[in-house]
Amino acid sequence: MHDTHNRAAIDEMGYAMSRLEIESDISDDGKTVHEVSTSQRSNNPLNNLDNEIAQLTKLKSEPHQLLSQVAPGRRDLPVSTVKMLAGRECNFSGRGRFSSADCCHVLSRYLPVNGPWPVDQMSSRAYVSQFSADGSLFVAGFQGSHIRIYNVEKGWKVQKNILAKSLRWTVTDTSLSPDQRHLVYASMSPIVHIVNVGSAETESLANITEIHDGLDFSAADNDGGYSFGIFSVKFSTDGREVVAGSSDDSIYVYDLEANKPSLRILAHSSDVNTVCFADESGHLIYSGSDDTYCKVWDRRCLNARDKPAGVLTGHLEGITFIDSRGDGRYFISNGKDQTIKLWDIRSMSANATCSPGFRNYEWDYRWMDYPSQAKDVKHPCDLSVATYRGHSVLRTLIRCYFSPAYSTGQKYIYTGSHNSCVYIYDLVSGAQVATLKHHKSPVRDCSWHPYYPMLVSSSWDGDVVKWEFPGSGEPPVSLGKKRVRRRHI
Repeated sequence: MHDTHNRAAIDEMGYAMSRLEIESDISDDGKTVHEVSTSQRSNNPLNNLDNEIAQLTKLKSEPHQLLSQVAPGRRDLPVSTVKMLAGRECNFSGRGRFSSADCCHVLSRYLPVNGPWPVDQMSSRAYVSQFSADGSLFVAGFQGSHIRIYNVEKGWKVQKNILAKSLRWTVTDTSLSPDQRHLVYASMSPIVHIVNVGSAETESLANITEIHDGLDFSAADNDGGYSFGIFSVKFSTDGREVVAGSSDDSIYVYDLEANKPSLRILAHSSDVNTVCFADESGHLIYSGSDDTYCKVWDRRCLNARDKPAGVLTGHLEGITFIDSRGDGRYFISNGKDQTIKLWDIRSMSANATCSPGFRNYEWDYRWMDYPSQAKDVKHPCDLSVATYRGHSVLRTLIRCYFSPAYSTGQKYIYTGSHNSCVYIYDLVSGAQVATLKHHKSPVRDCSWHPYYPMLVSSSWDGDVVKWEFPGSGEPPVSLGKKRVRRRHI
């Protein structure tokens, strides 16, 4: 009787809290609006993704079944935090504590949608914004040659203000080493520079207050010279190598100990906009290009013909960014066809035997809107697991990511957008669960804190702002806008 009474009381508390959280109020700032959606508001619902990754996501983010029992007629609602806590105290699961999946279920309900609160404002476009792996540092790169590293744990104090060396056009990408002692930054040049982040010097002026050593990727190019630029650069998980994607259609791997490129792959037939390692082993590399293909490269069995381990077709236009789930199997890509696609590399083909065909319209994403007649076109050989629509990928190489494993079980994906917003999608249902509105120019990059419900977005309007749940306790601040109009990359 006591157990039954407890369960009934908990059910009522759980339902009340669920309604309260779903109907969370909007920010008081009239100019800053966030929207939280349920699956009924999905732009393109996936009808509960029927795939292994759906089961993996549920295992990592759903509560124990004895904690998830709800009152009749209310099974469509998430399990509330109050009910989860009460169930834990009553030891319904028999474990006496929350599992990691239970924790993810609780934390993933508190989306970082309140705010925003200002981090910084610059007079030039923000191109890069990323948290470090442990969330203690945050890196923002701007077109005006500045890269700032903020100490998150010390009130977002600027720990390092870097003035980039030999910058060509803009900072295209940055990457922190796994030990967070060094940062590499790239631009439209084959030379990637490396900075000592751990030094005591706050102002890092290239070759004035500190040395910014150059990693010359053109040393692997027989043609020599400054013939290409770097769009994407990433440290390996052991910190010994840097992988880069370039405008000469190639993937480069730079050996930091040998101080020279160790590998060049003529990977695509157009710009390689994005590269990353698939997992901690460093054996697999994912690449995405303006030739519309995602490719998988296994360094253990590369031959002289630069043949990939597999090719994934499905995008109709060029690929702007790839993010790995970290398991060596799944990744997502953002495309200029205005979609994010989810991929399982076990579905890849041996080569690109199927193309989307010739389009019957002229279009350049750098200055034109996406043609209306192209929005319903489907690739004849789409190998992707799922497709997500709602954001826009125009003018610049907009990035997308999986949400953090620790706090959400990677149950969401999120992306910047040309229409100045940040979009958050449910990985399994495809629902657009939140839209963050503040910026006045394209949001090229954004980053979710690896442990806390905090997301930082940066835009071409020069603003770097943070979104939180429940917030810092202070009212959001409106930042004055300084419009900067320049060429697009």
